[in-house]
Amino acid sequence: MSSEIKNRAAYHEYFIEDKYDAGMVLKGTEIKSIREGKVSFADSFCMFYEGELWIKNMHIAEYRFGTTNNHLAVHDRKLLLNKKELRKLENKLKDKGYTIIPLRIFFNEKGLAKLEIGLGKGKKLYDKRETIKERDTTREMKRFLKR
Repeated sequence: MSSEIKNRAAYHEYFIEDKYDAGMVLKGTEIKSIREGKVSFADSFCMFYEGELWIKNMHIAEYRFGTTNNHLAVHDRKLLLNKKELRKLENKLKDKGYTIIPLRIFFNEKGLAKLEIGLGKGKKLYDKRETIKERDTTREMKRFLKR
């Protein structure tokens, strides 16, 4: 069982400026699949619809022991934030180039599934290359210092 599931591609594709922890409206079989680690963030994003924040295209695999009450693998899920955070995010999205990306799913101390979302701005190709270069030099420095 994995305690958290990360979206590693998000940090490669976007500069993350702000992070928020949001609750999710889930069905019973969805939470069981999340506890098994059966989540994919590929092509998932968040958007506002009628003043509410929704996550689109997040794939939560069907629960293997589910019966006819099993959930759909890909459907829109409502995210739960307080009104102040929602207004702040909605105003920031009006600026050019910003988007809301799911970063990770984790369980809080009460055992509830939470989704960490980030307000990000897309990277250009040269920014991605620069990030890879910095990561490689940091890795080399750590190897050198271990000797």
